[in-house]
Amino acid sequence: MSTISSDTIREDSGKFLESLGQTLTRRPFYHAGGWLAFLLLLVTMDIRLGQYPFVISLSSQVINIIFFAIVVYINLLYLFPAYLKKGQYWTYLFLLIGSALLFTPLKLVLKYLLFAKTGGMRQDILDNLYTYFLSMFLVAGISTVGKIMVDWIVQNRKKERVENESMQSELRFLKSQINPHFLFNTLNSLYALTLKKDDKAPDIVIKLSEMMRYMLYECNEPRVPLRKEINYLKNYLDLERLRQRKGIDIQLKVNGLVADQMIAPLMLIPFLENSFKHGVNANIKDGFVIATLNVKPRAVHFILENSKGSIMPSQVHAGRPSGGIGLVNVRRRLELLYKDKYDLNIRESPGTYAVHLDLEL
Repeated sequence: MSTISSDTIREDSGKFLESLGQTLTRRPFYHAGGWLAFLLLLVTMDIRLGQYPFVISLSSQVINIIFFAIVVYINLLYLFPAYLKKGQYWTYLFLLIGSALLFTPLKLVLKYLLFAKTGGMRQDILDNLYTYFLSMFLVAGISTVGKIMVDWIVQNRKKERVENESMQSELRFLKSQINPHFLFNTLNSLYALTLKKDDKAPDIVIKLSEMMRYMLYECNEPRVPLRKEINYLKNYLDLERLRQRKGIDIQLKVNGLVADQMIAPLMLIPFLENSFKHGVNANIKDGFVIATLNVKPRAVHFILENSKGSIMPSQVHAGRPSGGIGLVNVRRRLELLYKDKYDLNIRESPGTYAVHLDLEL
Protein backbone atom coordinates (compact mmCIF):
# COMPACT_ATOMS: atom_id res chain seq x y z
CA MET A 1 0.00 0.00 0.00
CA SER A 2 1.56 3.24 -1.11
CA THR A 3 1.87 6.17 1.26
CA ILE A 4 1.34 9.82 0.40
CA SER A 5 3.98 12.17 1.75
CA SER A 6 3.04 15.32 3.63
CA ASP A 7 4.86 17.37 0.95
CA THR A 8 2.57 15.90 -1.72
CA ILE A 9 -0.51 16.70 0.36
CA ARG A 10 0.67 20.27 0.92
CA GLU A 11 1.43 20.69 -2.78
CA ASP A 12 -1.99 19.36 -3.81
CA SER A 13 -3.69 21.53 -1.19
CA GLY A 14 -1.80 24.58 -2.47
CA LYS A 15 -2.85 23.88 -6.05
CA PHE A 16 -6.48 23.41 -4.96
CA LEU A 17 -6.54 26.66 -2.99
CA GLU A 18 -4.90 28.54 -5.87
CA SER A 19 -7.44 27.13 -8.33
CA LEU A 20 -10.29 27.95 -5.94
CA GLY A 21 -9.01 31.50 -5.52
CA GLN A 22 -8.78 32.01 -9.28
CA THR A 23 -12.32 30.65 -9.73
CA LEU A 24 -13.86 32.77 -6.98
CA THR A 25 -12.32 35.96 -8.34
CA ARG A 26 -14.02 35.57 -11.72
CA ARG A 27 -16.88 37.94 -12.55
CA PRO A 28 -19.79 35.40 -12.38
CA PHE A 29 -18.85 34.53 -8.81
CA TYR A 30 -18.69 38.20 -7.88
CA HIS A 31 -22.19 38.71 -9.25
CA ALA A 32 -23.59 35.52 -7.72
CA GLY A 33 -22.15 36.49 -4.34
CA GLY A 34 -23.64 39.96 -4.61
CA TRP A 35 -27.12 38.69 -5.47
CA LEU A 36 -26.96 36.11 -2.69
CA ALA A 37 -26.02 38.79 -0.16
CA PHE A 38 -28.88 40.98 -1.44
CA LEU A 39 -31.29 38.04 -1.07
CA LEU A 40 -30.19 37.39 2.50
CA LEU A 41 -30.64 41.08 3.32
CA LEU A 42 -34.20 41.14 1.94
CA VAL A 43 -35.16 37.91 3.71
CA THR A 44 -33.72 39.18 6.99
CA MET A 45 -35.77 42.37 6.70
CA ASP A 46 -38.92 40.30 6.03
CA ILE A 47 -38.27 38.07 9.03
CA ARG A 48 -37.79 41.09 11.29
CA LEU A 49 -41.13 42.48 10.16
CA GLY A 50 -42.67 39.10 10.93
CA GLN A 51 -45.41 39.38 8.32
CA TYR A 52 -44.93 35.99 6.65
CA PRO A 53 -43.46 32.56 7.43
CA PHE A 54 -39.82 32.00 6.46
CA VAL A 55 -40.64 29.84 3.40
CA ILE A 56 -43.06 32.45 2.06
CA SER A 57 -40.57 35.28 2.63
CA LEU A 58 -37.74 33.35 0.98
CA SER A 59 -39.86 32.42 -2.05
CA SER A 60 -41.13 35.98 -2.45
CA GLN A 61 -37.65 37.49 -2.25
CA VAL A 62 -36.22 34.94 -4.70
CA ILE A 63 -38.81 36.15 -7.22
CA ASN A 64 -37.81 39.76 -6.44
CA ILE A 65 -34.13 38.94 -7.00
CA ILE A 66 -34.85 37.19 -10.31
CA PHE A 67 -36.72 40.20 -11.72
CA PHE A 68 -34.18 42.65 -10.28
CA ALA A 69 -31.45 40.68 -12.04
CA ILE A 70 -33.35 40.70 -15.34
CA VAL A 71 -33.71 44.49 -15.30
CA VAL A 72 -30.14 45.03 -14.07
CA TYR A 73 -28.56 42.88 -16.80
CA ILE A 74 -30.76 44.40 -19.51
CA ASN A 75 -29.44 47.73 -18.27
CA LEU A 76 -25.77 46.70 -18.00
CA LEU A 77 -25.53 44.59 -21.15
CA TYR A 78 -27.71 46.60 -23.51
CA LEU A 79 -29.08 49.96 -22.35
CA PHE A 80 -25.89 51.27 -20.71
CA PRO A 81 -23.47 50.59 -23.62
CA ALA A 82 -25.98 51.29 -26.40
CA TYR A 83 -27.39 54.56 -25.10
CA LEU A 84 -25.83 56.04 -21.95
CA LYS A 85 -22.20 55.60 -23.09
CA LYS A 86 -23.10 57.19 -26.41
CA GLY A 87 -24.55 60.26 -24.75
CA GLN A 88 -28.22 59.50 -25.47
CA TYR A 89 -29.24 60.32 -21.89
CA TRP A 90 -32.95 60.96 -22.32
CA THR A 91 -33.44 57.86 -24.49
CA TYR A 92 -31.56 55.82 -21.91
CA LEU A 93 -33.70 57.17 -19.04
CA PHE A 94 -36.89 56.53 -20.98
CA LEU A 95 -35.92 52.92 -21.75
CA LEU A 96 -34.79 52.29 -18.18
CA ILE A 97 -38.13 53.51 -16.84
CA GLY A 98 -39.85 51.41 -19.54
CA SER A 99 -37.98 48.30 -18.39
CA ALA A 100 -39.09 48.89 -14.80
CA LEU A 101 -42.68 49.51 -15.97
CA LEU A 102 -42.62 46.29 -18.03
CA PHE A 103 -41.17 43.86 -15.52
CA THR A 104 -42.79 45.19 -12.34
CA PRO A 105 -46.33 44.11 -13.39
CA LEU A 106 -44.99 40.72 -14.59
CA LYS A 107 -43.38 40.16 -11.21
CA LEU A 108 -46.48 41.22 -9.31
CA VAL A 109 -48.79 39.03 -11.40
CA LEU A 110 -46.50 36.04 -10.78
CA LYS A 111 -46.41 36.67 -7.03
CA TYR A 112 -50.19 37.29 -6.99
CA LEU A 113 -50.81 33.87 -8.55
CA LEU A 114 -48.19 31.94 -6.55
CA PHE A 115 -49.25 33.30 -3.19
CA ALA A 116 -53.02 33.12 -3.75
CA LYS A 117 -53.52 31.45 -0.35
CA THR A 118 -51.52 34.18 1.40
CA GLY A 119 -54.11 36.90 1.67
CA GLY A 120 -51.76 39.39 3.26
CA MET A 121 -49.36 39.08 0.31
CA ARG A 122 -52.08 39.85 -2.22
CA GLN A 123 -53.23 42.88 -0.29
CA ASP A 124 -49.66 44.12 0.08
CA ILE A 125 -49.20 43.90 -3.70
CA LEU A 126 -52.35 45.88 -4.38
CA ASP A 127 -51.51 48.54 -1.78
CA ASN A 128 -47.88 49.09 -2.83
CA LEU A 129 -47.81 49.05 -6.63
CA TYR A 130 -45.83 52.30 -6.80
CA THR A 131 -43.36 51.10 -4.18
CA TYR A 132 -42.66 47.94 -6.18
CA PHE A 133 -42.08 50.02 -9.30
CA LEU A 134 -39.79 52.47 -7.50
CA SER A 135 -37.76 49.62 -5.97
CA MET A 136 -37.28 48.09 -9.43
CA PHE A 137 -36.22 51.43 -10.89
CA LEU A 138 -33.98 52.18 -7.90
CA VAL A 139 -32.11 48.87 -8.19
CA ALA A 140 -31.58 49.49 -11.92
CA GLY A 141 -30.34 53.02 -11.17
CA ILE A 142 -27.91 51.75 -8.52
CA SER A 143 -26.52 49.29 -11.05
CA THR A 144 -25.91 52.23 -13.40
CA VAL A 145 -24.00 54.14 -10.72
CA GLY A 146 -22.00 51.01 -9.90
CA LYS A 147 -21.19 50.44 -13.57
CA ILE A 148 -19.99 54.03 -13.97
CA MET A 149 -17.75 53.69 -10.90
CA VAL A 150 -16.32 50.36 -12.04
CA ASP A 151 -15.62 51.68 -15.54
CA TRP A 152 -13.92 54.74 -14.05
CA ILE A 153 -11.70 52.57 -11.84
CA VAL A 154 -10.85 50.25 -14.74
CA GLN A 155 -9.99 53.17 -17.03
CA ASN A 156 -7.79 54.74 -14.36
CA ARG A 157 -5.96 51.46 -13.85
CA LYS A 158 -5.44 51.07 -17.57
CA LYS A 159 -4.19 54.63 -17.81
CA GLU A 160 -1.78 54.11 -14.90
CA ARG A 161 -0.56 50.84 -16.42
CA VAL A 162 0.02 52.45 -19.83
CA GLU A 163 1.80 55.43 -18.24
CA ASN A 164 3.95 53.11 -16.12
CA GLU A 165 4.83 50.92 -19.11
CA SER A 166 5.63 54.03 -21.13
CA MET A 167 7.81 55.39 -18.34
CA GLN A 168 9.65 52.08 -17.91
CA SER A 169 10.16 51.83 -21.67
CA GLU A 170 11.55 55.37 -21.80
CA LEU A 171 13.84 54.71 -18.84
CA ARG A 172 15.17 51.56 -20.49
CA PHE A 173 15.79 53.55 -23.67
CA LEU A 174 17.60 56.32 -21.80
CA LYS A 175 19.75 53.81 -19.93
CA SER A 176 20.57 52.03 -23.17
CA GLN A 177 21.85 55.37 -24.45
CA ILE A 178 23.91 55.98 -21.34
CA ASN A 179 25.67 52.64 -21.04
CA PRO A 180 27.29 52.48 -24.49
CA HIS A 181 28.30 56.13 -24.20
CA PHE A 182 30.48 55.56 -21.15
CA LEU A 183 31.69 52.24 -22.43
CA PHE A 184 32.98 53.84 -25.63
CA ASN A 185 34.78 56.54 -23.66
CA THR A 186 36.41 53.93 -21.47
CA LEU A 187 37.50 51.81 -24.41
CA ASN A 188 39.00 54.89 -26.06
CA SER A 189 41.02 55.52 -22.91
CA LEU A 190 42.23 51.94 -22.83
CA TYR A 191 43.13 52.05 -26.51
CA ALA A 192 45.17 55.22 -26.04
CA LEU A 193 47.18 53.66 -23.20
CA THR A 194 47.81 50.38 -25.01
CA LEU A 195 49.19 52.31 -27.98
CA LYS A 196 51.69 53.92 -25.60
CA LYS A 197 52.32 50.54 -23.93
CA ASP A 198 51.64 52.31 -20.66
CA ASP A 199 51.92 50.28 -17.44
CA LYS A 200 48.67 51.82 -16.31
CA ALA A 201 46.70 49.80 -18.89
CA PRO A 202 46.06 46.83 -16.52
CA ASP A 203 44.54 49.22 -13.98
CA ILE A 204 42.24 50.51 -16.69
CA VAL A 205 41.15 46.94 -17.49
CA ILE A 206 40.27 46.29 -13.84
CA LYS A 207 38.35 49.54 -13.58
CA LEU A 208 36.61 48.78 -16.85
CA SER A 209 35.57 45.30 -15.71
CA GLU A 210 34.11 46.70 -12.48
CA MET A 211 32.22 49.38 -14.38
CA MET A 212 30.86 46.89 -16.92
CA ARG A 213 29.79 44.50 -14.18
CA TYR A 214 27.91 47.31 -12.51
CA MET A 215 26.25 48.46 -15.73
CA LEU A 216 25.35 44.99 -17.00
CA TYR A 217 24.22 43.21 -13.85
CA GLU A 218 23.22 45.81 -11.29
CA CYS A 219 21.81 48.76 -13.22
CA ASN A 220 18.74 46.85 -14.34
CA GLU A 221 17.09 47.47 -10.99
CA PRO A 222 15.03 50.65 -10.44
CA ARG A 223 17.22 51.51 -7.44
CA VAL A 224 20.75 50.50 -6.47
CA PRO A 225 22.71 51.02 -3.25
CA LEU A 226 24.23 54.48 -3.12
CA ARG A 227 27.61 53.03 -2.11
CA LYS A 228 27.78 51.10 -5.40
CA GLU A 229 26.93 54.22 -7.39
CA ILE A 230 29.69 56.08 -5.53
CA ASN A 231 32.14 53.27 -6.26
CA TYR A 232 31.22 53.55 -9.93
CA LEU A 233 31.93 57.30 -9.84
CA LYS A 234 35.29 56.65 -8.21
CA ASN A 235 36.23 54.12 -10.86
CA TYR A 236 35.26 56.55 -13.56
CA LEU A 237 37.36 59.34 -12.05
CA ASP A 238 40.31 56.99 -11.53
CA LEU A 239 40.08 56.13 -15.19
CA GLU A 240 40.02 59.81 -16.12
CA ARG A 241 43.05 60.51 -13.94
CA LEU A 242 44.96 57.88 -15.87
CA ARG A 243 43.82 59.28 -19.17
CA GLN A 244 44.11 63.03 -18.58
CA ARG A 245 47.29 65.04 -18.89
CA LYS A 246 49.19 66.22 -15.84
CA GLY A 247 48.00 69.37 -14.13
CA ILE A 248 44.31 68.50 -14.26
CA ASP A 249 42.80 68.58 -10.76
CA ILE A 250 40.26 65.75 -10.40
CA GLN A 251 38.55 65.22 -7.04
CA LEU A 252 35.56 63.45 -5.52
CA LYS A 253 34.67 64.24 -1.92
CA VAL A 254 32.02 62.22 -0.11
CA ASN A 255 30.72 63.76 3.11
CA GLY A 256 28.29 62.05 5.45
CA LEU A 257 27.38 58.47 6.31
CA VAL A 258 26.75 56.16 3.36
CA ALA A 259 24.58 53.36 4.75
CA ASP A 260 21.58 51.75 3.09
CA GLN A 261 20.44 54.65 0.90
CA MET A 262 19.19 53.72 -2.56
CA ILE A 263 19.41 55.76 -5.76
CA ALA A 264 18.47 55.37 -9.41
CA PRO A 265 21.46 53.90 -11.27
CA LEU A 266 23.70 56.09 -13.41
CA MET A 267 21.99 59.24 -12.26
CA LEU A 268 25.11 61.30 -11.42
CA ILE A 269 27.63 60.02 -13.93
CA PRO A 270 26.34 62.07 -16.93
CA PHE A 271 27.28 65.28 -15.11
CA LEU A 272 30.85 64.05 -14.62
CA GLU A 273 31.12 62.85 -18.18
CA ASN A 274 29.86 66.21 -19.41
CA SER A 275 32.41 68.06 -17.27
CA PHE A 276 35.31 66.14 -18.84
CA LYS A 277 33.89 66.45 -22.30
CA HIS A 278 33.50 70.22 -22.20
CA GLY A 279 35.51 71.39 -19.21
CA VAL A 280 38.88 69.72 -19.66
CA ASN A 281 40.45 70.29 -23.06
CA ALA A 282 43.61 71.58 -24.68
CA ASN A 283 42.36 75.17 -24.55
CA ILE A 284 42.46 75.17 -20.75
CA LYS A 285 45.85 75.32 -19.11
CA ASP A 286 44.90 74.29 -15.57
CA GLY A 287 41.62 72.46 -15.86
CA PHE A 288 39.75 71.00 -12.93
CA VAL A 289 36.79 68.78 -12.12
CA ILE A 290 35.81 68.85 -8.45
CA ALA A 291 32.78 66.84 -7.30
CA THR A 292 31.32 66.87 -3.80
CA LEU A 293 28.62 64.51 -2.60
CA ASN A 294 26.97 65.45 0.68
CA VAL A 295 25.07 62.40 1.93
CA LYS A 296 22.14 62.58 4.32
CA PRO A 297 19.93 59.75 5.61
CA ARG A 298 17.22 60.42 3.01
CA ALA A 299 18.80 62.81 0.53
CA VAL A 300 21.98 63.72 -1.32
CA HIS A 301 23.36 67.06 -2.44
CA PHE A 302 25.66 66.73 -5.43
CA ILE A 303 27.92 69.65 -6.36
CA LEU A 304 30.11 69.56 -9.43
CA GLU A 305 32.37 72.37 -10.59
CA ASN A 306 34.62 72.24 -13.62
CA SER A 307 36.73 74.64 -15.61
CA LYS A 308 35.32 76.08 -18.79
CA GLY A 309 37.22 77.17 -21.85
CA SER A 310 36.55 80.10 -24.10
CA ILE A 311 35.00 77.82 -26.73
CA MET A 312 31.49 76.83 -25.77
CA PRO A 313 30.21 73.29 -26.31
CA SER A 314 27.70 74.54 -28.82
CA GLN A 315 30.58 75.98 -30.87
CA VAL A 316 32.71 72.86 -30.53
CA HIS A 317 29.93 70.69 -31.86
CA ALA A 318 28.36 73.12 -34.28
CA GLY A 319 26.96 71.42 -37.33
CA ARG A 320 27.27 67.87 -35.99
CA PRO A 321 25.90 65.75 -33.17
CA SER A 322 27.83 65.91 -29.92
CA GLY A 323 27.80 62.13 -29.49
CA GLY A 324 26.40 62.18 -25.94
CA ILE A 325 22.97 62.07 -24.44
CA GLY A 326 23.49 65.51 -22.88
CA LEU A 327 21.76 67.04 -19.94
CA VAL A 328 18.37 66.95 -21.66
CA ASN A 329 18.01 63.23 -21.04
CA VAL A 330 19.34 63.62 -17.51
CA ARG A 331 16.58 66.09 -16.78
CA ARG A 332 14.09 63.70 -18.35
CA ARG A 333 15.24 60.84 -16.12
CA LEU A 334 15.04 63.07 -13.07
CA GLU A 335 11.50 64.07 -14.01
CA LEU A 336 10.46 60.45 -14.50
CA LEU A 337 12.11 59.02 -11.41
CA TYR A 338 12.14 61.89 -8.93
CA LYS A 339 9.23 64.10 -9.89
CA ASP A 340 8.83 66.88 -7.30
CA LYS A 341 11.71 65.36 -5.33
CA TYR A 342 14.69 67.02 -6.96
CA ASP A 343 16.14 70.44 -7.59
CA LEU A 344 18.68 70.89 -10.39
CA ASN A 345 20.49 74.17 -10.66
CA ILE A 346 23.17 74.82 -13.30
CA ARG A 347 25.32 77.91 -12.97
CA GLU A 348 27.83 79.35 -15.41
CA SER A 349 30.50 81.97 -15.05
CA PRO A 350 33.23 83.06 -17.50
CA GLY A 351 35.64 80.40 -16.21
CA THR A 352 33.55 77.76 -14.45
CA TYR A 353 30.53 75.56 -14.89
CA ALA A 354 28.71 74.33 -11.77
CA VAL A 355 25.95 71.81 -11.17
CA HIS A 356 23.95 71.64 -7.94
CA LEU A 357 21.58 68.72 -7.57
CA ASP A 358 19.42 68.09 -4.52
CA LEU A 359 17.81 64.67 -4.58
CA GLU A 360 15.38 63.13 -2.13
CA LEU A 361 16.08 59.42 -1.84
